[in-house]
This record gives sequence, structure tokens and C-alpha cells, in this order.
Amino acid sequence: MDFSLIDIQKRILPDLLQVMQKRYLILQYINVMQPVGRRNLSVSLNLTERVLRSEVEFLKDQNLISMSGQGMTLTQEGKDILESLERVMRDIMGINTLERQLQERMGIRKVIVVPGDSDRSPWVKSELGRATANCMKDLLQSKNIIAVTGGSTMAAVADMLTPDFGEKDLLFVPARGGIGEDVKNQANTICAIMADNTKSRHRVFYVPDQVSTEVYKSFIKEPLIYEVWNLVKSASMVLHGIGDAITMAERRNTSPEDLHKILNGNAVGEAFGYYFNEAGEIVHKVLTIGLQMDDLKNVGDVIAVAGGESKAKAIRAYMKQAPSSTILITDEGAAKTLLQG
Repeated sequence: MDFSLIDIQKRILPDLLQVMQKRYLILQYINVMQPVGRRNLSVSLNLTERVLRSEVEFLKDQNLISMSGQGMTLTQEGKDILESLERVMRDIMGINTLERQLQERMGIRKVIVVPGDSDRSPWVKSELGRATANCMKDLLQSKNIIAVTGGSTMAAVADMLTPDFGEKDLLFVPARGGIGEDVKNQANTICAIMADNTKSRHRVFYVPDQVSTEVYKSFIKEPLIYEVWNLVKSASMVLHGIGDAITMAERRNTSPEDLHKILNGNAVGEAFGYYFNEAGEIVHKVLTIGLQMDDLKNVGDVIAVAGGESKAKAIRAYMKQAPSSTILITDEGAAKTLLQG
């Protein structure tokens, strides 16, 4: 029976792998949050100050990190080592296997898993953003219309986009209206930040997130709204989050009647104004101006981003309705829980 080098190390030198994993997490956290102080690092990684002090000294001696009054940052050598280490650690931590198993179980195009759990370590959300940015880079064509939903995860993606994206022709458009939500997490705001960070263009969609049938009919007759709506419908890429049903219903100030319907239907997940139960059935739909579930079938690249163990039920529910072209970007916390169900 042949064993890989990693299998042998796990059996013969398990403590070596534990040390590698600890140092990897320290480098990863500094990379995302730099400059960062020792106390912040200690609390975020749940390491005692004594343990952290010796690890930091070691990394400094190896010229992987530098220290200043502002805090710790990675050196160029540290960034290079981290990049190489990421590939090794994915194998050691079983992340490649997690991705394959989830992709097969969900029947979708691809699954990308980042280490950690964003419920326990908020900085992991930045890693979800970074993974999404890298995925987008691989998929972008020469000309792109990118429809984006709102939410804190999409805001984390926006923060990770860089000017080199602007080498392609990019137009960011809100996937649906969003007036009434927290401004910083509205799709309009996120599209503006994405366009600014990539030195490209965006359009705004000043319509409410949910409307009555009468308002819907009158809004789509407005020339400016109709023009943006058509751009949204012709998107070549869609970036969207997946929400917890009750959290989303409360955030939208849902009426008591609709909230009763959502609760009675045992909804666990939400995306694009659709609420899903654990079987993936739609138990309620908000009338929104923008992308509908049926529109996703015509989009070349659909990227769903959601992480944290608490989001596992919502992700599982939505994925039963998601188009097979979907790429799911999630974290280890959600991925392991998804495989248990």
C-alpha cells in the first residue's frame, strides 16, 4: 500500500503538522488584517500570549514577518511562503476532499472552500472575499456585465477587488433594488465600491427591494429603470449571497402576514427574494424588481458566496434550486456541516 508524504507525516510526525497549521493560520491572519497587534492576533486565533510570542519570534527570525509600531506585517518572502503553503495546507486539512464531496453531492459546477469558520473568526469573511476575487479573475471575459446582490459577504468581496480587474471591460449593476436596507450593504453601494476598486463602471438601481404589484408595473415603465433592468437581465456573471430566512425577513421589515407565512413554511434560506425550506421548496417570494431565479439559467457564471456553520441549512436549501452552473464559495465551518446533513 502506497502512502503519500503527507499521510506518512500525519502518522509519524503529527506534531509537525500541528505546528505547520498553527504557523499557517498566523501568517494567514496577518496577511488579511495587517498591520495587526499581538493582542488582537492572540484573541482572534485563540492562542495564549506566551505561545504566540514564541511563534512570532520564530517567524520574524525567518524573515517572514516584520514588526513596527503599527503592528505586524508580512514581508515579501512571507507572502511567497504563504502562497506556497496554502496549496500544501489545503491537502493536509482535507479541504480538496471537502470540495470534491460537496460538488458531487450538490450537483453544481464547482465548490471552493476556504479554511476556517466565519461565525467564529470574522476575518474568514475576508478570505471568502479573496477567494471570490480570484475565481472572478479566472472567469472574466473581455466584456462583462456583473450583477451583484447586497449583504455583508458581497461587501467583503468588493474590498478584495483590485485595479488590475479593470484591464477587462467591466460594468457592475445591482441585481435588484435595495432602498430600505442598511446603506453600506445595499447592492448599489457595493457595485459603486467594486467599480471604484477596479477602475471600471457601474449603474445604480434606485428602486425598493420589495414592491406591490401596482408599483412594480409602474416602475418598470420608467425609462431609466427599464434600461438598468435590461442590463441586469443580460448579465454575464452574477455574484450573490445566501441569507438565513428569518434574519433576512426581519432585515426587510417583512409584514406580519408574510412573516407568518415564512415561519409556517419552515423557511431556512433566502436568495433573490425567494424563501426556501429545508427541502429546497419555495415557501414565499417577495415581488422584487431585478433578477429572478429563472433568469439564472441564462447566465454563464453564477457565483454564490456564503460561509459560517450557521449558514449551512440556508446553503443546502438554496442549492436544491440553484442552477447547475453555480460555483459555491464557502468556508470550512459551513462545508463540514453541509456534509453531515
